[in-house]
Amino acid sequence: MRILVLGFTGYLGSHVVERLRALPGALVIRGGRAPAADFDVDLARVRPERLAKTLASAAPDTVVNCAGATGGDAVTLAEVNTRGPAVLCAALREAAPTARLVHLGSAAEYGPGTPDVPVTESAPTRPVGPYGATKLAGTVAVSSSGLDAVVLRVGNPVGPGAPPTGLPGRIAALLREAGSGPQAALRLGDLSAYRDFVDVRDVARAAVLAATAPGPLPPVLNIGGGGAVPVRDLVRRLAGMAGFRGRIEESAASTAGSARSAQVSWQCSDITAAERALGWRPAHSLDDALSTLWEGGRTP
Repeated sequence: MRILVLGFTGYLGSHVVERLRALPGALVIRGGRAPAADFDVDLARVRPERLAKTLASAAPDTVVNCAGATGGDAVTLAEVNTRGPAVLCAALREAAPTARLVHLGSAAEYGPGTPDVPVTESAPTRPVGPYGATKLAGTVAVSSSGLDAVVLRVGNPVGPGAPPTGLPGRIAALLREAGSGPQAALRLGDLSAYRDFVDVRDVARAAVLAATAPGPLPPVLNIGGGGAVPVRDLVRRLAGMAGFRGRIEESAASTAGSARSAQVSWQCSDITAAERALGWRPAHSLDDALSTLWEGGRTP
C-alpha cells in the first residue's frame, strides 16, 4: 500500500509517519516543503493541475493530510486550512479518484460546548475564531468532495514532542524557564477552561486505522480523550512532574494562557463513533502523555 503523508514534518504528521512505517506492507511517501520530502507540495500555493500531476507520479492508494496552520493571521489560516484541502480534493478527483483521503480536522470546529455534554459528529458547528472557521471550511471541502474521505476531528493533542505553539508545549517550556525553586513564578492567563486532551500517539494510531480500514467510513469522526479536563489541572500535573515548587499565578492580562478560554470554556468530544468505525479508543492516559512531554521522549 502506497500512503502519501502531507505535512509530514509537523507535530501530528511526524507521529503519523512513524506509526505508518511500522505497518507491514506500507510504503510511506512524504509530501511537503521540507528538503527531505519525496514530493514538493505546498497546499497553500500549488495549483490544482500541478498537484494532480504530482499525485499521478506518487500514485498513492491513500493520502493522509496532516498539513495545517494553528497560528498566523486569517489569510494564512485560510490558505492552509481551507484552500489546501479544497485544492487537494480537486487534484485527487483528477489524478487518483479511488484513493482514500484521511484529513485531520479540529474539535475547534464545534466551538463552545455545553458542560457535561460531549459533542457528537452531528452537533452544530459554531467556531469562534479564524482557526476553527478555516478548519471547518476545510472539513466541508473534504466531506462534499465525493471522494472516499474521512475527517478526523482531533481534540487538543498532547504528548511527546508537543510544540510550544500549543498549550501543553507552551506550559512545559515556561516551566523549564522558570526553574523549580520556591521563589519561581509561573505567570499564566485564564486557566478555567475545560479541554479534551488526547495523546498524539493515539491520534497517529487513529489516522493509520482510518487509512487502512476496509470499506467506506463516516465522513467525520471525533478523535479525543473522551473527557473534559480543567486546563488548571493539566498545568498543576505538569508542574508536579517538573518538581516545580514556586507559585502559579493566573491573570487575564497574561498572554501565556489559552487565548480561547473566555470564548470556549468547555470542550469534550464523544468518541463512540470512532470506536464503532475503527475499533479505536485512547490507549494512553493524560499522565502518560504529560510524562513523555516533560521527559522529551518519543516512545512508540
